[in-house]
Amino acid sequence: MPIYEYRCSRCGRTWSKVWKAMPAKRQEGGLRCKACGSGSLRRVLSPFSKPKSEEQRLESLADPSALSGLDESDPRSLARLMRKIGEETGEALEGEEAEMLERMEAGEMPGEDSASSGRGGGDEFL
Repeated sequence: MPIYEYRCSRCGRTWSKVWKAMPAKRQEGGLRCKACGSGSLRRVLSPFSKPKSEEQRLESLADPSALSGLDESDPRSLARLMRKIGEETGEALEGEEAEMLERMEAGEMPGEDSASSGRGGGDEFL
C-alpha cells in the first residue's frame, strides 16, 4: 500500500494518505486538507532514513567527539553514553542491565554505597 504525503497550499499543513493501490490523478484531485478543507494540495517527498552499516556505527562510537561532555562521576552522563552505544549497535538492554541503566538515569552510581539504600551490597552492578 503506497503512502503519500500532501501539503496544503492554503494552511501549509502536511499530512499522509494511505492508498490501497496507486492513486489515479482524479482520486488525488478529490482530496481535501484535513486541517482547513482546502482542495489545493501538492504531493511532497516523504522524509526517509538511510541505515548505517556496521562499520559506520562503530566509527561513530570511535569518534572522540562521542565522548565530549562525558563526566565519569555522573551516572546520568554514563547512562547517556550507554544508551548511545545501545542505539548504534542495535543491542537492547534487558533485565538487570535495563534496571541498572534506569537507576543510573535517576542519578544512582553503580557500585556506590547501595547498602544504605536497602538494595544490597555495593558490588551489585559490577
